[in-house]
Amino acid sequence: MDCEAVAANNEVESRESSAERELNGTNGVADESGQSSSVNGIKKPLPVDNHENRIKRKAKRLIKQNSREGVITTNGVAGYVVPQRRWKNSRRSRNGHGRGLPKKGGAGGKGVWGLLGSEILEEVCEDQNDPNYDSEINDKDIELREVIPDISPEEFFKMAEPIVLEYYEHGDTHEVALSFDEILTGQLRPYVTSILVQISMDHKDSQREMTSVLISDLYGRVITGKDIEKGFDILQENLPDLILDTPEAPHILANYMARAVADDCIPPKYITKPVDFNSMNEYAVVAIKQADTLLNMKQGLAHLDNVWGMGGPLRPVKFITREMTLLLKEYLSSRDIQEAHRCLRALEVPHFHHELVYEAIVMALESLSVSTEEAMCELLKSLDQACLVLPATMEQGFQRVYDDMADIVLDVPLAYIILDRFVERCSNAGFLTDKIIINMPSRGRKRFVSEGDGGHIKPQTIPIRD
Repeated sequence: MDCEAVAANNEVESRESSAERELNGTNGVADESGQSSSVNGIKKPLPVDNHENRIKRKAKRLIKQNSREGVITTNGVAGYVVPQRRWKNSRRSRNGHGRGLPKKGGAGGKGVWGLLGSEILEEVCEDQNDPNYDSEINDKDIELREVIPDISPEEFFKMAEPIVLEYYEHGDTHEVALSFDEILTGQLRPYVTSILVQISMDHKDSQREMTSVLISDLYGRVITGKDIEKGFDILQENLPDLILDTPEAPHILANYMARAVADDCIPPKYITKPVDFNSMNEYAVVAIKQADTLLNMKQGLAHLDNVWGMGGPLRPVKFITREMTLLLKEYLSSRDIQEAHRCLRALEVPHFHHELVYEAIVMALESLSVSTEEAMCELLKSLDQACLVLPATMEQGFQRVYDDMADIVLDVPLAYIILDRFVERCSNAGFLTDKIIINMPSRGRKRFVSEGDGGHIKPQTIPIRD
């Protein structure tokens, strides 16, 4: 058995040596001395440079991978586990360089989706031989610009006025900035401030507060500090004309300039150190001096945030009630209905007009005077005709008086009699609804002992004990 195994091993070694000789192109192998070789049984001397003609092979690295478990080992030391599908689907570079990010930002390669948002990019063919090539689109020397025609300040005022009036409705300064970007040119930017202030002079303090906020928000985006200063200069020059329609124009302009300093839109030296008083008109001098006074008063910058006062809905209820009481007292002394209407509109609290109706009725009940009742009836009738007080608000004011009669009668014993007479007077004036008349409370008349019950003697109901 041993002889057979040795013979088998010799046969295998001979086959391997013959295969190796065929691979090298020779049938003989040179001995260690390198002096001769055998090719097809003929011995030939070896060339001298046999070392250079020798086949060079790289040494294999001792790296063994276990594909079943995915464990990489180097020199017998176990590494980390690599899932096979992760390497299959990974878009990262496998050459060991780079930061491990996907190739081409995840946009390259076959069968990939591309960069996020690349589907909205317009594909433009740049090959001139392509039938879809468009020379106008691919001409990079052409720059498309929207040409804004030059317009005069008067035309700019007509274009800007609806923008400002819409801003008073929605209060979005960003929308105003976008609208001005579409119509503005460099030479018209100083007119932005002058137009905003000029339009606000015909409105209330609440709109003027919104205008100050708009100027502050447009600063640095649409207009600069120099543009605001030039706008105030234009307004100072136009004060003699503005004062014809708005007598308090210098006072309004002074508030705007002081507020612009408080909002860091213009430097304080614009007011404290003007260029020259001699070159200004008298109204501009008044505006500059008043703005300087607002800045120099104690804690002036803190008070300038409320230079236009608080808006109607933001005021406390007690403040509004006190203002309405003063309004009614001034009306009783002057009997000026138009002034009373103006003061009521200035309060800007249409949702709280029922308080005016309530205070007017209570004042008529407490006065114990027929003239006061007539004056209050005339005022309420004028408010109804001018639509300043709606019928529902009028009903709410009367109903509040009806609900508080139990407390009012403690201070005014004749309150029910006066209320009956006042409601009848207002009903004859024609501005009360049927609901107000029907809901009017009535207090039963108290019987006195002397009146008796018609002379009849009541039967005795309580038994008398013996």
